[in-house]
Amino acid sequence: MTHPKSLAEIAAHLQGYDPQALPAQEVLNFLAHLVTVIHDTQDVPIFEALNRVIAQDVISPIDVPPHDNSAMDGFAFNGAELQPGQTLPLKVVGTALAGKAWQGTVKAGECVKIMTGAIMPLGLDTVAPQELCEVLAEGVRIPANMLKAGDNRRLRGEDLNKDSPAVRKGTFVTPAAVGLLASLGLPTVKVMRRLKVAYFSTGDEILSLGEAPREGAVYDSNRYTVFGMLQNLGCEMIDMGVVRDDPVLLEAAFSKAAKEADAVITSGGVSVGEADFTKAMMKKLGDVVFWKIAMRPGRPMAVGRLTQGNHSAVLFGLPGNPVAVMVTFLAFVKPALQQMMGITETPPPLMRARSQEVMRKKPGRTEYQRGIVTRNQLGELEVRTTGNQGSGVLSSMVQANCLIVLAHTQSTAQVGDWVDVLML
Repeated sequence: MTHPKSLAEIAAHLQGYDPQALPAQEVLNFLAHLVTVIHDTQDVPIFEALNRVIAQDVISPIDVPPHDNSAMDGFAFNGAELQPGQTLPLKVVGTALAGKAWQGTVKAGECVKIMTGAIMPLGLDTVAPQELCEVLAEGVRIPANMLKAGDNRRLRGEDLNKDSPAVRKGTFVTPAAVGLLASLGLPTVKVMRRLKVAYFSTGDEILSLGEAPREGAVYDSNRYTVFGMLQNLGCEMIDMGVVRDDPVLLEAAFSKAAKEADAVITSGGVSVGEADFTKAMMKKLGDVVFWKIAMRPGRPMAVGRLTQGNHSAVLFGLPGNPVAVMVTFLAFVKPALQQMMGITETPPPLMRARSQEVMRKKPGRTEYQRGIVTRNQLGELEVRTTGNQGSGVLSSMVQANCLIVLAHTQSTAQVGDWVDVLML
């Protein structure tokens, strides 16, 4: 069994690694080396597969669709009878319904009325939509130059061929994937077990919901935003509440989390010079580094492993400010958790939008500004900020539909400049 690399060993392989001024891309590189994929799998019913990760290629046991069929309601006929510039009169000799093959035969000059999804009768390869046809007492007339042979027919195996991969290993199961799996007639699918993530907030100033307000204290929002983001990833969540700045309580929380979870997420207690016990307990129970990331918001972050007995959990110590928690989670924690879950799909690329305002920035850090993307009359994406970009202004995240990503080397964006946006 190979032992995971220490944080020092990972850092030694990263060119220009500086924990006191770490570019965002280097954070991602570090985390990619830190985390490992879970290997436990389980078979679940299709209804329980949503937001899970496929553990092995799903091979289609059938052709989808299983036969040539009509793509719409209309009249099926032999497309070879179409002649350029000529209408085509056809006699209707029967009706083909979905779910039951029509057993008759069709001669030249004849057609079959057909419903969407019905099997194409033998020898017929084209469907004229009923709204295009002139229905007469003796049959129908197909208008000239409106169709070509093979139109409006779905071919057998057009979606999937039997014995071909239908859903690949590492796919995150979306509603569309659930439908595709169901279309194969499979009652169950093999998925990765859910990633177990423990999370808690730290600090004497944090109030739990239901507690009476007191001077200098704030209600905990970070656990709830983390909960929502983890739920969207399909994780198994272990909510450990609010932990006070008390060495005994912190040690118990970190120890319990390290025993039960694959990853641990905390908020608060990682800023430089904070007079609390969180950082000391992280160091005591694991191999942890404390970063100053060249970014805004969310500069301080702790990363490492917590170990209890033979079990270890990856630690993500996030800042305490609510927006900084969300930004650091979306920028760094989410990709790392997806890697642990076994997701192999390429993440969606950043989109490009024209700035509707001046966005002041100095090179040397990555900035994530809350933004609102719209589309202009030319069809281009445009983006403006939500206004106040303070890291405690959580309401701006509610208003935003994207994060404007101003890259490490980028300077001030002028009106009309193209900028990157990460859609939320």
